[in-house]
Amino acid sequence: MPAQVETAVFGGGCFWCIEAVFQQIEGVLRADSGYAGGHVDRPTYEQVCDGDTGHIEVVTVSYDPASVTYHELLEIFFASHDPTTVDRQGNDVGPQYRSAIFWQSPAQEEAAREVIADLEARQVFGAPIVTQLLPPATVWPAEDYHRDYFLRNPGQGYCAFVVAPKVAKMRKNFAHKLKQS
Repeated sequence: MPAQVETAVFGGGCFWCIEAVFQQIEGVLRADSGYAGGHVDRPTYEQVCDGDTGHIEVVTVSYDPASVTYHELLEIFFASHDPTTVDRQGNDVGPQYRSAIFWQSPAQEEAAREVIADLEARQVFGAPIVTQLLPPATVWPAEDYHRDYFLRNPGQGYCAFVVAPKVAKMRKNFAHKLKQS
């Protein structure tokens, strides 16, 4: 176990995609799907999908800052989804799919603001970034069947046509950050 473990919480569309991306990064110890930012305790997937609880599908990334920095995680996060669409990632539409960062410290908030400013200055996405920067919130764990979904179901339709291309793109763009098998 590393001497220090830090946490990052990201919402970037379906948590299956974000979880699958971060699980492959060196220094990431865990990537756990859940729900954050809403007004209902212990929400279910069905409640969150109805869009009335205020929750966002998120992934809590536990990482070793000696192996991967928060700044690097932010770069991977922004490269792994479209941060310019409100309440949408591809065909996934609804407030639960919005782009959000639940910063866990003032330093994380500042780093996120700096990365967003840099991406906007360089016009990386060709449209304004709408990622919400939100204070820490309770993250309710997703149901067990959501955990490691892509790893357990790579041939499932959504995984094959939505998650796999995002993972492949990340593996190409961040090959230097991948876990060694």
